[in-house]
Amino acid sequence: MPQVQANGISIEYEAHGDPANPPLLLIMGLGAQLTLWPIELVEALVDRGYYVIRHDNRDIGLSTKFSEHGIPNFKRVALMRMLGLRARLPYRLTDMAQDAAALLDVLGIERAHIVGGSMGGMIAQLLAIDHPHKVRTLTSIFSTTGNRRLPPPRKEAMEALLSKPPASATLEAVIPIGIKVSRAIGSPDYPTPEERLRERITRDFHRSFFPEGAARQLAAIVDDGDRRKRLRSVTAPTLVIHGVDDPLVPVEGGRDTAKAIPGAKLHEIAGMGHDLPLELVEEIAGAIAGHAR
Repeated sequence: MPQVQANGISIEYEAHGDPANPPLLLIMGLGAQLTLWPIELVEALVDRGYYVIRHDNRDIGLSTKFSEHGIPNFKRVALMRMLGLRARLPYRLTDMAQDAAALLDVLGIERAHIVGGSMGGMIAQLLAIDHPHKVRTLTSIFSTTGNRRLPPPRKEAMEALLSKPPASATLEAVIPIGIKVSRAIGSPDYPTPEERLRERITRDFHRSFFPEGAARQLAAIVDDGDRRKRLRSVTAPTLVIHGVDDPLVPVEGGRDTAKAIPGAKLHEIAGMGHDLPLELVEEIAGAIAGHAR
């Protein structure tokens, strides 16, 4: 897989389809490698006529890591944000949006359709806010605005997400934790078979196992705060996709996102949680491609 230097770091990326087709950039979420975008979804978008790019965000996968900065103090980051102050962090979500913009520049892409999931949806939102010239259309999937008045994650979903294994953990220790997380945040009507979960966890473990990067990414999420006022400036045609049964980012987060962005369309999917089930690939790909057209 290719790697480029962009925005002062190394970014690992994959490209699929015909480069002559309209480019579409997929941005993944917290602690997730580019491989969490199902290849079936990538191929469905390629079949619909798009040149699809997915990349590892900074501090995860095969992109640049920030280990020398240690683990942030989340309570301090949150308290400072509530007081209108900003903590000193190795990077912010706006830096991650700049990474995406710089990646497109290095690849010679002036503008792309931008699709982000969860934290990737937040990054995509910031790309549309701070780099509007790079965004043809915006699709935000199971993401939110940072509005603290919205319903919080379900307790079991948040606990599972935060139950990160130590960096020294073996694959045998990581697999049950990964299955627990997937079951806690996944789609209740479309549960992923355990065999597929094991295969995915094993694949990603061997590709890059780096749990500490998620902690610094989470601090960047907390630090970014409420984006509603900033989202009012978004001019890119916007689609918000959200599962009605999302236990980690409740559907109210998607509704708030659609409300905050002028002219945004909302596509809710019953029975969908905080994942991308194979049973929903055609619906999701169709919604993204239909919006991009």
